[in-house]
Amino acid sequence: MMPGMGRMNPRMMKKLQKQLQSATEEIDATEVIIRTKDKELYFSNPSVSAMNMMGQQSYQIVGEPEERTLGSSEETTNIPQEDIDLVAAQAGVSPEKAKEALEECNGEPAEAIIKLMSE
Repeated sequence: MMPGMGRMNPRMMKKLQKQLQSATEEIDATEVIIRTKDKELYFSNPSVSAMNMMGQQSYQIVGEPEERTLGSSEETTNIPQEDIDLVAAQAGVSPEKAKEALEECNGEPAEAIIKLMSE
């Protein structure tokens, strides 16, 4: 190994750090869902950073995910109780009706509330 290889000039290091900081933006996210074909990772109140480097947008998610298994459409989805309570309160319906609407709307609370309010 040649001397000096693998070492970075402190000035260059500070310049790189400054570039990284200016290219990073915090996003005020309330939830993040990563869906694969057989499961989803649900992050409640995550810390999300967006970084734009050389025209490519990257996202960093920090938080503890809840893993949910996805089944066929006939199976009951794993809907958090807090979502059921929220939809029931906002739409003025029973928790059972709220859960039914959430299942029809793929677990999306806003869609379920709108659906129930328009009935």
